[in-house]
Amino acid sequence: MENHPEGNAVVYCDRAFQTTQGKTAHGLVRFTQRYRVLSVVDSCYAGEDAGFILDGLKNGIAIYENVPQAVKEAGVSGIPATHLVVGLAPDGGRLSREAREDVKTAIALGLHVDSGLHDFLSEDPEIAQLAARHAITLRDIRKPPSRDQLHFFSGKIDGVSCLKVALLGTDSAVGKRTTAWILVQALRSSGYKAVMIGTGQTSWLQGAHYCIILDSLINDFVAGEIEHAVWTAWKKEQPDVIVIEGQGSLLNPAYPGGFEILAAGRPDVVVLQHAPARKEYDGFPGYPLHPLDKQINAIETISGKPVVAITLNHEGIAKERIQSVCQSIANETGLPVTDMLVSGADDVLKTLRPYLTKHLA
Repeated sequence: MENHPEGNAVVYCDRAFQTTQGKTAHGLVRFTQRYRVLSVVDSCYAGEDAGFILDGLKNGIAIYENVPQAVKEAGVSGIPATHLVVGLAPDGGRLSREAREDVKTAIALGLHVDSGLHDFLSEDPEIAQLAARHAITLRDIRKPPSRDQLHFFSGKIDGVSCLKVALLGTDSAVGKRTTAWILVQALRSSGYKAVMIGTGQTSWLQGAHYCIILDSLINDFVAGEIEHAVWTAWKKEQPDVIVIEGQGSLLNPAYPGGFEILAAGRPDVVVLQHAPARKEYDGFPGYPLHPLDKQINAIETISGKPVVAITLNHEGIAKERIQSVCQSIANETGLPVTDMLVSGADDVLKTLRPYLTKHLA
């Protein structure tokens, strides 16, 4: 976290910071190599510390009521803001009318804007003209790459000889990316050369060096891009282990993700992120979450590879009950279960070591 090549960021997440639609902001508050995060904008939590609201631990990232206040306070601190990063992740990736006005305010205040939404700021005539007038750069992270930059599946994934771990989930917005980063950092601290393959816009915003944005791709090239990202990371880095961030979940009615990662990334093992307090798929009342055993069976049937550990998302679970919930799921599945945000990655590392040893032999 010592190098911040992109500049100083205000993360915009108004009225969404403590919801699953604020997951991009959550990722940036917890970890990013691309920016120095100065503050978060959310009028519901103005005056609070973002780290404390998110994880119960203060991290010095203040939450302000609006964009002008955040920019003003950055200037007073002597570290002026250079970027507004849209930290919203609403269903469908659309920008609300209110958020659009706040983006215009940021541009007028001289901030470059990075957005991972499906509403492309650079194609909004009013916003693009305003940005040009103020010499502001707009980056639409989810904009599809041109076809001549895309790769079709070739089978070169079979030449990747290091351990490949897929971090999949039982739902969308369940914490797959956060857990993947924690696992990568723990592997590195344990002496392994570990590489993260990001598959979404938040991973890109966090600075993942090897990253595709899965839901910006033309379907014909999804498998090829996953394969190419994994192969490129292996070819350039020669890592001991590659961790692939999952997207959505196999059985999610709106975001059925993971199949392409299993088919094209060809992981050797799967770690599965689960939120046991959820009864329905996130944002889709009336669609019950499929039972954990069915989700595990679906992954193992499709991939032919084992789910080796469950990682817990403790939303809706009292802190004093987390360990007992982990134990209950362990008893149910016969797998190690841990909440990495609370307990770290030691249990998962212990589970992965035999597979690492085999691949490093």
